[in-house]
Amino acid sequence: MKSVVFLLVFLFTGNVLAGEVTVVDAKVSKNFFGSYSFEVTLRHDDKGWEHYADKWEVLTVDGTVLGTRKLGHPHDHEQPFTRTLGGIGIPDGIKEVVTRGHDKVHKFGGKELKIKLPGR
Repeated sequence: MKSVVFLLVFLFTGNVLAGEVTVVDAKVSKNFFGSYSFEVTLRHDDKGWEHYADKWEVLTVDGTVLGTRKLGHPHDHEQPFTRTLGGIGIPDGIKEVVTRGHDKVHKFGGKELKIKLPGR
């Protein structure tokens, strides 16, 4: 019985100890038709399908989500990792945005990164 309890505690805390997603780097470029593309690098101690970084977002400083890049699988052996998202329309007057990561256990809450938009 003690081994079963120990195993359950180990498995549960292993998932929690993976921590929150950190945005390590983010780059933005303006596309020909006025939308923007983002290249975001995340770090997260993915622990398989139960606890991994499953998306990142671009949002205004006041919290309006402008775009979401879903991540379809864990990146246990690829850390940090970079993914892109294009075609994001950004309203006039917005000069900087925030990128943030999300994981299956902690949701949002790790280190975010602000980015100044080119040409604004």
